[in-house]
Amino acid sequence: MKKTALKKYASLIVSTGAAVRRGQDVVINAALDQPEFVTYVVEACYKAGARKVTVDWHHQPISKLHIKYRSQKVLGTLEDWEVARARREAELLPAYIYLTSDDPDGMRGINQEKLSKATQEKQKILKPIRDGMENKHQWCIAAVPGVEWAKKVFPNESKPRAVEHLWEAILAASRADGDDPTEAWRLHNADLASRCEYLNKLGIRKLHYKSQNGTDFTVGLMENGVFLGGGEYTLGSRIFYNPNIPSEECFTTPMKGEAEGVLVATKPLSVRGQLVENFSVRFEGGRAVEVKAEKGEDLLKQLLAMDEGASYLGEVALVPYDSPINNTGILFYNTLFDENACCHVALGRGFNNCVADYEKYSFDEIRAMGVNDSIIHVDFMIGAPDLTITAQLRSGEETLIFKDGNWAF
Repeated sequence: MKKTALKKYASLIVSTGAAVRRGQDVVINAALDQPEFVTYVVEACYKAGARKVTVDWHHQPISKLHIKYRSQKVLGTLEDWEVARARREAELLPAYIYLTSDDPDGMRGINQEKLSKATQEKQKILKPIRDGMENKHQWCIAAVPGVEWAKKVFPNESKPRAVEHLWEAILAASRADGDDPTEAWRLHNADLASRCEYLNKLGIRKLHYKSQNGTDFTVGLMENGVFLGGGEYTLGSRIFYNPNIPSEECFTTPMKGEAEGVLVATKPLSVRGQLVENFSVRFEGGRAVEVKAEKGEDLLKQLLAMDEGASYLGEVALVPYDSPINNTGILFYNTLFDENACCHVALGRGFNNCVADYEKYSFDEIRAMGVNDSIIHVDFMIGAPDLTITAQLRSGEETLIFKDGNWAF
């Protein structure tokens, strides 16, 4: 891939994604196999006026060894300096850039119970700190093709060609391959905002999903909930940024406790470096009470047991099956892309900013309104070519939102 194209993409991530401001610190999380592209991102941050850029490197094979050989106690312990750093960042509110490139099945075989318990211990300390930062800073997740990931997506191609092919797909899906990516994103955000505005004016009480694949599901929405899509604003400073590159969704947080029926996943889920495939989830009284999967069922059950909120929904997202990403015909094995290929939902934590005027309420007040809380947020895809979504309105009327997998308006 040409350097000019990569630098343009890096600039898009920094300026349109994370919206780095002059004098702001930036923290980049990236894998060791991406030094060239990370260098471009660091330079773009400084050119945007960043005061200080820190790169947190990781290497999936080493992370796997840590889980294998460290005791559960050590794995779940945070050093004093780690806690101090988290608290300092909560004060500074840096922009975070997460570059995903790992093998989607690279953590296969790890002890999931050990990792889950260790994660629960660390989150007892980290979650309150991160809750205090929510919506106050910019962040952006974007992708860079790792070799193993590229070979998973394009198994019949050589490693160099697979990486190049995945680069092409990433840049196209991210609207980064045109003459003016910034303008492309401005227009895209305007389109998503108009659809969210329409949905918010309807006064939706419930959504009913139906597909011949077995999906038959109803979810309740909060009375003061709102749909969001594309870019969003930070709390207080009102900085407009795009947390996901790419993004095709209009999403909201559902009412906790109001979910009934079965959702059948239509794409594999890559979570914690492992794949869950051909699975379904059954809900009763808002909770996921049964899961079935041909691959990764135990992992899915571990996720649902992470905490009290893990088995409730935190997000429902509307994405047309006729989306640019889905139309590539590529299965990315990466949630960032696959969730923007079709409709999806997420288990776990909901979004405070999906409550109208959320800045006026305390954390506890927002939870009391029906926003779920959890240490996890795991998306899985449910869009299908025949998916119908009917909105039951507070007025008592019904209106079609999706027909044959796509927008009905």
